[in-house]
Amino acid sequence: MTATNGFFGAAERNTASAMRRGLSAVCLLLGLSAAAGPADASDRLSPCPASPNCVSSQAADQRRRVAPLAYGDSPTRARQRLLAILNRAPRVRMSAVEEDYIHAEFRSRVFRFVDDMEFYFVPDSKVVHVRSASRVGYYDFGANRRRVEEIRRAFETP
Repeated sequence: MTATNGFFGAAERNTASAMRRGLSAVCLLLGLSAAAGPADASDRLSPCPASPNCVSSQAADQRRRVAPLAYGDSPTRARQRLLAILNRAPRVRMSAVEEDYIHAEFRSRVFRFVDDMEFYFVPDSKVVHVRSASRVGYYDFGANRRRVEEIRRAFETP
């Protein structure tokens, strides 16, 4: 090791420099794509993880798929009706309420586990896409599917 070369030789410094430039470019591209937001409406809901504790109306896997909520009135009235149902449910906290999107957090009674439930309104189709998933654990013993179906019954009852 010489004083002019430091710890690394010239070849190692060039390789490290090239790797830093490449990593910077990747970070920049990832940052730009994240800032651009969802590519289309189907990207609004989070995808289901590999574990079986999630159901979604946008899931490709039929075992995890549930039908979206359908409505015949205006998106505004459907949103109001859904919010009223969620506000009556026990142990629910609204973490996001937007014009076309709702994110609710449900806590289990005993262990206080959190399940995330998302709703995405598609006015042109008169449907609300839905996703419900456990944050922790692997199995939910059907709890998320049951919750979606309970909300569906209340939503579709006049």
